[in-house]
Amino acid sequence: MNCLDSSFWIEYFMDGPRAGAVEPVLAEPSQIVVPSICLVEVGRYLALNDEPELARTKMSALERAQVIPLEASIASDAVRLGMEHKLAMADSIIYATARAMDATLWTLDGDFEGLPGVKCFSKKK
Repeated sequence: MNCLDSSFWIEYFMDGPRAGAVEPVLAEPSQIVVPSICLVEVGRYLALNDEPELARTKMSALERAQVIPLEASIASDAVRLGMEHKLAMADSIIYATARAMDATLWTLDGDFEGLPGVKCFSKKK
């Protein structure tokens, strides 16, 4: 399983310089999990930076993956992991979700660098 954090979804949808790094992962949508908080982060970004119709189309693509709700067990792990690794709230939820689903987390966010189960890419190509 794979989990893309918001930074990678945005990079892909906006055709950023690292978008190609995640294309092999996107080829298997049945193997992608999406933390529900990513819907908020990505949706907000697209609403502010894209045409409304394109934003809706992009969000529907994201929603076709397996969306994982924030359940109590994931929230509890997010608290622990956030404190342990000094992660912001959204990052801790994303990381806890990936861990709960035994998924590799793909990210452009350097705050995840060096954490187990994370593939961290530089924002610059």
